[in-house]
Amino acid sequence: MPTLLLLRHGRTTANSAGLLAGRAPGVGLDDYGSAQAAALPARLAGVPLAAVVHSPLQRCAETVAPLLADRPGLPAFAEERVVECDYGEWTNRRLAELAEEPLMATVRRQPSAAVFPGGESLRAVSARVVAATREWDARIAAEHGPDAVWLMCTHGDNIKAIVADALGLHLDLFQRLVPHPASVSALRYGEQPLLLRFGDTGDLAEFVPDTEAAARDTAEATRSPVGGGA
Repeated sequence: MPTLLLLRHGRTTANSAGLLAGRAPGVGLDDYGSAQAAALPARLAGVPLAAVVHSPLQRCAETVAPLLADRPGLPAFAEERVVECDYGEWTNRRLAELAEEPLMATVRRQPSAAVFPGGESLRAVSARVVAATREWDARIAAEHGPDAVWLMCTHGDNIKAIVADALGLHLDLFQRLVPHPASVSALRYGEQPLLLRFGDTGDLAEFVPDTEAAARDTAEATRSPVGGGA
């Protein structure tokens, strides 16, 4: 089966501001996120991508733009089914404020039961993104063969749901997975799905104590269990 590279979009202005962006318009990459996107062509140098599939939201389109500019002719598809969760009334609210909402305890401990007011359930998000991913993987296999490599750029919670499904984890355990912005996870479906890599940013600075990178990435990982919201 093909190899799927799951790319989370780069850091956004909402990430920097501590907001749950959801599907709010006008949320793009911040300066750091733009640098992450600019580094993507070099990170993937030599990887023969068959196609790029991405969420239609601005932050994902901006993340893959340098890669597509570097590879004219690489097929790219905006896929509505891998868009961010619809957080409804929680959209664009501060994560620190949302942490006090009673529903957040459900999001943390039993995400399969979480339904955002005026928005989607996490169970529905998982169902649509997993279905879309598996369908695209089968399409890539049919069109490009079992050795093809393809890339999907999407959102944090979506990546967590896709990886949890591949590993046979219940959705209630997916909060244990933390894909940082601009990280790449790799998996291969088949009779026995394989997680080949998870959350690779090419940077281990978050593990060096008392550095700005460590503080930044710790905050990103622990700020809220709604991991893909910005």
